[in-house]
Formats: sequence, C-alpha cells, structure tokens
Amino acid sequence: MANTKTIHVPHLGGIDAGYQMPYQYDSSKPTLVLVNSFTTSSELYKGQYANKALTDKMNLLAIELLGHGKTRTKSENFTYWDTAIMNLQVMEALGIKKAFVLGTSQGGWITVRMALLAPDRIEGIIPLGTSMDYESERTRQLGCWDGVAACTGPIDEWTTTQATPDFKPDEDYCNFLIDIGFGKDCDKAVRDFWIKTIQGNYKGDDGRRRARMAAINLRERDGLHGRLFDVRCPVLWLHGTADVVYSVSNAQQEIKLFTNAKSAELTTVPDGAHFLSASHPEEVGQALINFIGKWANKHI
Repeated sequence: MANTKTIHVPHLGGIDAGYQMPYQYDSSKPTLVLVNSFTTSSELYKGQYANKALTDKMNLLAIELLGHGKTRTKSENFTYWDTAIMNLQVMEALGIKKAFVLGTSQGGWITVRMALLAPDRIEGIIPLGTSMDYESERTRQLGCWDGVAACTGPIDEWTTTQATPDFKPDEDYCNFLIDIGFGKDCDKAVRDFWIKTIQGNYKGDDGRRRARMAAINLRERDGLHGRLFDVRCPVLWLHGTADVVYSVSNAQQEIKLFTNAKSAELTTVPDGAHFLSASHPEEVGQALINFIGKWANKHI
C-alpha cells in the first residue's frame, strides 16, 4: 500500500481515510470511486490503475472502508453506513463534487448507500459480485454462500478481552478469502501478495479489532431491498458466472428492484470470479468506459 495516502474527515469524531488516486485529479474528466471488498485494500484495483484506456477517460479514486487498509478511527464500532458517509466526506475534502461509484462485494452495497445518502452527488453506480440483501435464507436458497456461518468462526476467534500483540490472520483465513475472491487457481503471485497484505494490515490488537468489526458488519448488516426504490441514478451490475459467494440468480432478482433508477442493467461475465475486476479487468474496464461515457455529464 505504498501509494496509499490518508485524508482526515470529521465523521465518527474523526477518521483518517486511506485512499489511492493514481493520477492527479483532472476536473474535466468524470470520477470513478472504487470501493474494495472484505479485508482487502485499495490494491484490489491495481489492474484498473494500470489500464491507460480507463485512466485517460476518468479519474480513479479508491477509498478504503472503515476497518480496512490505512483507514483508522478511534471508534471501535462502525457500520457500512458510516463508510458511505466517510466516502462522501473524502470526495468533498478532495474537491470532487460528483462521481460514479464501483464496489466489489461489500463495496457493492456501499455504492447504494452513497447513492441514497447523496443522490445529487452520485452519477451512477456499478456493483460487482454483490447482494442487496442481508445474509438471508432467501439468498442461500438462490445459491449464495452462507455468510453467517463463514463469518461466525473468525468473529468468535477474534473476540477477546486479552491482549493479542502477536495477532495476525492465519494462512487458512487468507487462503479462504483468496479462494472465494480470486479463485482457487489464481496465480501464486496473487496469493502470496494477498497473504502478505492481509497479515500485514491486520496485526496486533488494533488489527484484530478492525478485522473483527469488519466481519461483524458483513454478518449482521441490514438489507437494502426496501430502499432500492429510492435509487434514481443509473445502475450497471456486473457479475461473474463463476462467483462462488453471490449467485447470478440472486443478481437477476435484485436488479429488478431498482424500479426508479434511470437505467438498471445486469451484465454477466463468463467465468468471472467474485472479485471480478481482478479476474476480468479488460471486460470490466470496457464496461466502465461504455457506461460512464454514456452517463457522464448528463442530467440525472
């Protein structure tokens, strides 16, 4: 995370928010905010930073969620709504009046929260490999993972009143996340990078507490079905057919709930993994160029 900077915003009594903007901000271009997945960092989008066709057409700004990357706050408890507010404050602090938002997995429901909280500032949302529900029985029946079971083990393991100065997530946890996100057959360099990154970020008492709260948020979040009616901006949902966490069947149902969006489209990517921007960066990049090219600077 050598390229990650921090900026202070006031929410929750003060947050130092980690972010990456690979190129200097150009106000003549549209801006795309990138929101990373569970216990990853802004490095999830390094494939997008390297895509000149993408960066020529838009500013990229990756903001690390509360509990993730270099983002820090004194409050031990926070929710996805807090991250959405923080992201909007980061945009304001950086002088960015409007933006599109892309989010992977947990980032997908952050995009919706940002659009609900600031409809005049969010020009469009691009959820990737996500769900708009809580971790419900409905989603499990549609082929999604059992997020409650997946999160409960780590939460129990990471909950203690004892000092844990030597804590770091074990390799079993790291490999589980990598397997479901990037795919079991991902390159060894990818696996090695993320094991090192996850263990380096979540170390000691502070790391354990942040990982624990991130997992609690994932397991116990509120669903968004009743609120999707209020999303007005265009929606492009991208979903890989090989996503082992949230199913295409679930996405096909939920895209229909954006009944008042300017546009609501689901595009599936053959063989795409859960972390779709990493497994299929070219397809995602072209979809972003087309979508943002269509809707940038339009009255929404």
